[in-house]
Amino acid sequence: MAPLDKFMETYNQLDKNNLALLDTIYHPEVQFSDPAHSLDGLNSLKLYFTALYENVRSIRFAFHAHLENRGQAFLTWTMHFSHPRLAKGRSIAVSGCSRLAFAPDGKVIHHRDYFDLGEMVYEHVPVLGSLVKTIKKRLGA
Repeated sequence: MAPLDKFMETYNQLDKNNLALLDTIYHPEVQFSDPAHSLDGLNSLKLYFTALYENVRSIRFAFHAHLENRGQAFLTWTMHFSHPRLAKGRSIAVSGCSRLAFAPDGKVIHHRDYFDLGEMVYEHVPVLGSLVKTIKKRLGA
């Protein structure tokens, strides 16, 4: 299976009980970043995912377009998840994209996610959510 296909398939299998699957797609020296964190190394990434997935009730990714060239890939996605502390546990959809670089062994050595952290978290917190939505509306977003 091609590395990008394996990456996408693995992401839709992940849950808090099988995070060891991260070993199959990430290089031990992976550099990972998203709007909230910057991490170095697979062990740090696994700790981050353990915390992220601890209270998530459900999560799945709908992968849309992707481009691959010379060991790098760019893909767009929509993440659908529910968390008991956000949006009263209702499903939240967040659009984003990822830039990946693969090591010679086919594992991800660099992973950068781009998404709106407000759309993912802040808009679903009481009081703060109303404020973020008002600001976005005024900015024309």
